[in-house]
Amino acid sequence: MSSDVGHDEVAVPVGWRARLRQIGPGIMAAATGVGAGDLVATMVAGSRFGYTLLWAVLVGAIFKIALAEAVGRWHLTSGRTLLSGWRTLGKWVLVYFGAYAVVWGFVYGATAMSASGLPLNALFPAISVRYWAMLCGVLGFLLVWFGRYTLIEKVMTAFVGIMFVTVVGTAVLVAPNLLDAAGGFVPRLPEGSFVYVLGLVGGVGGTITMAAYGYWTMAKGWRSSRWLSMMRLDNTVGYVTTGIFVVAMLIVGSELLLGRGIVDGDEGLLMLGGILAADYGEWARIPFLIGFFAVTFSSLIGVWNGVSLLFADWWRTWRLPASAPEESPADYDRKAGVRSTVYRGYVLWLTFPPMALLFLDRPFQLTVAYGVLGALFMPFLAGTLLVLLNSRRLGPEGRSRWLSNGLLTVCLVMFGYLAVDRLIGLFS
Repeated sequence: MSSDVGHDEVAVPVGWRARLRQIGPGIMAAATGVGAGDLVATMVAGSRFGYTLLWAVLVGAIFKIALAEAVGRWHLTSGRTLLSGWRTLGKWVLVYFGAYAVVWGFVYGATAMSASGLPLNALFPAISVRYWAMLCGVLGFLLVWFGRYTLIEKVMTAFVGIMFVTVVGTAVLVAPNLLDAAGGFVPRLPEGSFVYVLGLVGGVGGTITMAAYGYWTMAKGWRSSRWLSMMRLDNTVGYVTTGIFVVAMLIVGSELLLGRGIVDGDEGLLMLGGILAADYGEWARIPFLIGFFAVTFSSLIGVWNGVSLLFADWWRTWRLPASAPEESPADYDRKAGVRSTVYRGYVLWLTFPPMALLFLDRPFQLTVAYGVLGALFMPFLAGTLLVLLNSRRLGPEGRSRWLSNGLLTVCLVMFGYLAVDRLIGLFS
């Protein structure tokens, strides 16, 4: 992992102030998982159903906390990385992940760059979306190529602060009806809302990036079960912050777009900026676009770093002989960390080949393709975690109990249904 983190475990913090200063990987995982597609899904749900589906955001936060906690618990209690765990399930798991990561990375690279370029083009139209997108890709590439984990975490935390203040501030500006909003936390399913509910539940932060959470905890120096309590606090803070952010976006959609015909895709977010300018003045549009950029570019940075770590570990794990013993953290850092050839090769793969797709000028189609690919990963993650965390080879403190198993099972069924629905929608 990053060379600025020693191979020896750092001291577990004592006291709330010290624990709060350690928070970071959960913020990174949650912020990476919320992108332009999630903002669009939330905005569309608010425009069609008002506050009625607010409860789905709360449910989504609970499920994502459960998934990320399971990933972190595996890393802290097994002494293995997630890829090493998948290796024990059979070669097919590694084949699936490797093929998925290559295809997903190519599509996501273009999607992330395009989504980051849209708000910058709206702010500075002299440069087209395509070239803003390329500049964002190169900037993210340079940051994760040369930056250490501590720097990346600080940059990501700053972007989270920006997106939180701007989007929550916009929600306050539009003067939400608090009574109606409170009623939205009572579970209801209006006609035609089921798929939107699944989209909101799935949109509270993360697809493949959730699997990177354990690698960021390792980069932070958390390497044993003594860190379980800290990991759970970190994870909860990250997804509660994201949940508040998504609630704010749904409020904005409900107050400004309810009953209006809106444009699907990332362009719909720009349309929302135009409505803010018309209703409140340009001073309201600019902060929203800055928040839009913070959302999209923080996702780009997180993926460029986190999924590259996953892919580098996949390569390390793939090359291990079947009978090879598990390697030490020092071996892992050397062979799959940020200085490894495979890590840097995947960063290159995310950045430069996808630029060819930017010349198609189809940002919405890229978002749709990315949404379908993202939906295919979540049931895979939930299913494999169910198997790994109920294995007798894992110590009692690492094994799942009824609550974790129940939530992971619901995630498997729910995200499996969503994946099938996305596939049917793609081909129909």
